Amino acid sequence: MTAAAAGLPPWLRGVPGGWRVSVWVQPGATRTEAAGEYGGCLKLRIAAPPIEGRANESVRRFVADRLGISRDAVQIEHGASSRRKRVRVETSLAASVLLAALGG
Repeated sequence: MTAAAAGLPPWLRGVPGGWRVSVWVQPGATRTEAAGEYGGCLKLRIAAPPIEGRANESVRRFVADRLGISRDAVQIEHGASSRRKRVRVETSLAASVLLAALGG
């Protein structure tokens, strides 16, 4: 079953043991928040600058805090030096919970 057939947005995919979230990051924003969808990704405005991994760490913290899970359960799988990132979230939470928590 495809994500569209399951009623999931294009940025959210189920994987064994959790979820894969495609995000588009806007670092250096006024505040950290989810800002809808952009180019098939969940857009995140991140207050941290894109220096020395600070924005990546803020992405991990934002996702973990919103889902109420450990920061260790959230990993940047791909795109550590790019605005477009693939984030792995290890959790048994349902898709509806992720969508509500992440603003999707």
